[in-house]
Amino acid sequence: MNLQQFLEQREERRRNAKVYRDLCVSCMQPGFSCFCPHVRAFDPKIKFVILIHPIEVKRRIATGRMSHLCLQNSELLMGQDYSRHDRVNAILQDPQNDCVILYPGPRSLNLTQAGPQEKRALFELGKTPVVFVIDGTWATAGKMIHQSRNLQTLPRVGFTPPGPSHFRVRKQPSPECYSTIEAIHHTIELLGESQGFDVPAREHDKLLFVFDKMVERQLEFIRLSELNPRPDRYRRPRKQITEL
Repeated sequence: MNLQQFLEQREERRRNAKVYRDLCVSCMQPGFSCFCPHVRAFDPKIKFVILIHPIEVKRRIATGRMSHLCLQNSELLMGQDYSRHDRVNAILQDPQNDCVILYPGPRSLNLTQAGPQEKRALFELGKTPVVFVIDGTWATAGKMIHQSRNLQTLPRVGFTPPGPSHFRVRKQPSPECYSTIEAIHHTIELLGESQGFDVPAREHDKLLFVFDKMVERQLEFIRLSELNPRPDRYRRPRKQITEL
């Protein structure tokens, strides 16, 4: 190989090298789609512990992480089997906490149908109400519950969705399957007044504000990519991803 060939090959490698974008350390989005300026943190008077699956951590559009940034006193804990997770067990064993898990099913109390007294009775007076939330696909969420023995005995709560999800950039199993941040928002909507949160003030709508901003931004990127296709690049089809 002569010098000219070497230089040409080096230039070819440089052109084809992957370009890594700097990500925001908070929302894990590249700079052009960072949603941090739209985050308005607030105190829901309920401690939310968001259990995020390792697969979900790798996704840029993870609404569990977005929820954590909005909710004061919340925690975001990665794992799959939480049976021996030190922090989860510390929260569960703290006598000042009264814990439930947001997980739909026949064993769950339907907060949509429950009356005020039934909602108040969920948490012992004087204790911190704690709601565990699983952030993952519907398939991974089921596995996390099945593997995590310490979560299986928690009282379960759920709700009847009042309308379709607004998560228009990720495929849901059905229109009524909410993203994590929408599910947390509606849980506050249903539990808030019973736990002393001023729901009429609509503080919890700050969750939907940043969520809608993110969705609008992503839809704009999709629209622009369709208007300006890149024929020189191989574009893989979008995966059909579902989220709890």
